[in-house]
Amino acid sequence: MLPRAAAPLPVALAATLAAGPARAHAPDTYGLGARGAAMGGALVADATDFSAGYYNPAGLAGATGLGLSIGYAYASNHLRANGRDSGVRDVHGISGGLVAPGEVLGVPFAFGLATFLPDDGLSRITAIRQETPRWELYDDRLSVLYLAASVAVRPLPFLEIGGGVAFLASTRGRFSVTGRADALSPYDSALRHEVDADLTSIRTPQLGARVRVGDLGFVGVAYRGEAKLPLSIDARLEGVVDFAGIEVPLLYELESRTVDAFLPRQVVVGASFQRIEGLRVNVDVTWVDWSSYESPVARTRAHLEAAPPPELPIDLPDDPRPTPVVPLRFADRLVPRLGVEYVVPVAGGLRAAGQRAGRRAVELPLRAGYVYERSPVPPQRGVTNYIDADRHTFSLGAGVVLNRPLEELPGSLRIDAHGQLSVLPEVIVEKDNPADFVGDYRVDGSMVSLGATVTAAF
Repeated sequence: MLPRAAAPLPVALAATLAAGPARAHAPDTYGLGARGAAMGGALVADATDFSAGYYNPAGLAGATGLGLSIGYAYASNHLRANGRDSGVRDVHGISGGLVAPGEVLGVPFAFGLATFLPDDGLSRITAIRQETPRWELYDDRLSVLYLAASVAVRPLPFLEIGGGVAFLASTRGRFSVTGRADALSPYDSALRHEVDADLTSIRTPQLGARVRVGDLGFVGVAYRGEAKLPLSIDARLEGVVDFAGIEVPLLYELESRTVDAFLPRQVVVGASFQRIEGLRVNVDVTWVDWSSYESPVARTRAHLEAAPPPELPIDLPDDPRPTPVVPLRFADRLVPRLGVEYVVPVAGGLRAAGQRAGRRAVELPLRAGYVYERSPVPPQRGVTNYIDADRHTFSLGAGVVLNRPLEELPGSLRIDAHGQLSVLPEVIVEKDNPADFVGDYRVDGSMVSLGATVTAAF
C-alpha cells in the first residue's frame, strides 16, 4: 500500500510544472513576421525591419527610420500516425518589435528588438518515454517566449555587421509534501505542500553580416547559436502514514532532469537579387547541426524509505532502475529556401524631393516562397519512436504600403498578410521486431499557418 500512497506525487508534479503538451519553437518552424513567412524565411540578405533580429541582425543597419511592428499568427497542425491525429497542438501568438537607427561617431548604427509571445502561456515543456511515438521536431518541443535584442553598424558603405542575444524561457521547480496521512480516512489527513517554480532565461548568441554587391543586391550570412532548455524537477514526500492507528514514517524522493526542445546551431548564407525594378528574388541555404541533438528522455531517480513496525509487514519495492537512453544519431541537414517579391505601384506619383525614385503613394507587394526540410531523424527500427517526415512548405502573401499617409507619419504604413501550407509526405516506419510495443506504422501530415503584421515607419 505504501507505494500506492506515494504514486500520485509525480502526476501532481507534472501537472503543476508542465501544464500540457509542448510545441515547436515558433520562429524556427513558422517564421517571424508576415513578410518573412510569405517568402519562405529567405531573408538573411533582405530583412531590415524588426524580423532582422531573428533572420540576420546586420540588416537592422539598413533601416531608413524608426519602425514599430506588431502582428499575430496561428498555425494549425494536422500530424497523423496510422491515419489518426497525433494530438500535436496548434501554435499561436503575437509577434513584433522595433528598429531604431541612428549614428555613433558618424557611423550608421541601429538597435532592434524582436519577439514572439505565445498567447496561451510563457513556457510549456513535457517529457515523453522514448518508446512512445511522437513527432520529435514538433510535439515534444515547446512553445516559449522568444526575445532577441540586437545591434548593427555600417562601418563601410557596402558592409553591415550585427549581433545580438536571443532569450528563451525555461522552467525549474520543486515540490514538497510533509505531514500526517490517514490511509483509512483521507479527509482526516493533515498535509502541507509547497510548490516552488520559476521561469528562467536561456541566452544564445546571434551574429550576421550583409554586403552590397553593386546594383545586383545583397549577400548575407548569419549564425544562430545552440540553445538547451532544461526542465528540472525535485520532489520530496516526508511524513507519517496512519494505518488504523499504526503510524509508519515515510520518505519518498524524486529527481528528474530533462533537456527538452534542444535548438541546434545554424549557419545561413543567402542572396537577394534586385535587377528588375520592383522585383527581388531571395535564395537562402541553412546548415542545421542536428547531429548534436540531445535526447529529451528524462533522467529520473526515485527512492522510497519506510519504517513499518513488526505487526505491519510490508515489502518495499526496490528503487526503479534508470531508463537506458538510446542515442539519437540525428543527421545534419541543409535547408534551401526561395522567396520572391514583386511590388506593384498602385496609385500616386513620385513623392517629394529627397525620396527615392519610383516610390509611389500606394504600393502592393506580392510574395511567394518555398522551403524543403529533409528529415534529420534516422529510421526508427528499434525501441525508439522519434517520428518525422520531410517537410515541403509553400507560402503566399500580399500587403499594402501607404507612403507618407499623414504628416505625423512621414515614412510609411505597411500591412502584410501571409498563408503557409506544409505537406509532410507519408513515411512507413518498419520495426526490426514488429511485436515490440507498437509494431510497424505509417505517418504523414500537414500544417497550415496564417498571419498578419502591421508596421509603422517614421
